Amino acid sequence: MPHRSTRHRLWIAAVTLLAGGSANTALADPADRWDLSIGAGAVSMPEYPGSDEQKTRLLPVVTAKYGRFLIGGETQGLGMNLIEEENWRAGLFASFDLSEIREESDDRERLHGLGDVDGTARVGAFASYTWGWLTASGRIGTDVGGNELGTIATLGLSARWNPTSRLTLTAGPQLTWASEEYMQTVFGISPAQAQRSGLPRYQAGGGVSSVGLRLGAHYRIGEHWGVGITATTARLQGDAKDSPIVRDKTQNSIGAFATYHF
Repeated sequence: MPHRSTRHRLWIAAVTLLAGGSANTALADPADRWDLSIGAGAVSMPEYPGSDEQKTRLLPVVTAKYGRFLIGGETQGLGMNLIEEENWRAGLFASFDLSEIREESDDRERLHGLGDVDGTARVGAFASYTWGWLTASGRIGTDVGGNELGTIATLGLSARWNPTSRLTLTAGPQLTWASEEYMQTVFGISPAQAQRSGLPRYQAGGGVSSVGLRLGAHYRIGEHWGVGITATTARLQGDAKDSPIVRDKTQNSIGAFATYHF
């Protein structure tokens, strides 16, 4: 796999292409202004895809918008809205995984001999459509870091309810599809890995990798401060759930965060 500095250069190149491609089509209007939120959070998530153990990570929270341009949030990097209407929104993004997808040290018994799976740089597109309290969204991103992590797409529905003017609740299903390259890298076992680990060879094909439910709550404290919580439960599907490295087919994550909106 490429050295981490090589992946950084690839990610920078992808961002440059994204920004350069937008120069002629998305010039910021003079009336545009920055909309910025910063904060921090903690998330409990599986040690690796298919793990039955959890790990907790502290994460920065940064979301910003200037005209059509986006930082953080659903882009998980840098993005640009190509369409931004009352109901429709669609655009492009470039992102980079902040951590490894899997390390042998996450589970020395089950992962021994399989090697680490580093994160990667991705470029892709996103879109959403909102009918009042219901939003349908989709996102697809492909590996441009050369780490054999293929393409991932997610589809979801999210219902929004405001029981008070300060509290927003959201809930909805989510489906994830992954290409054969991603599935083989994350859930497959090559002949060489089988020889090193003692696990049977396993060829994982592409398809729906998980279905789940996502819940969220956000409470606005005064004019600037806000706190929130998100929880996701997902069930592995297809060749992902049948992989020899999977210890638990149900994958749960929960996170809490606090933000300051400027």
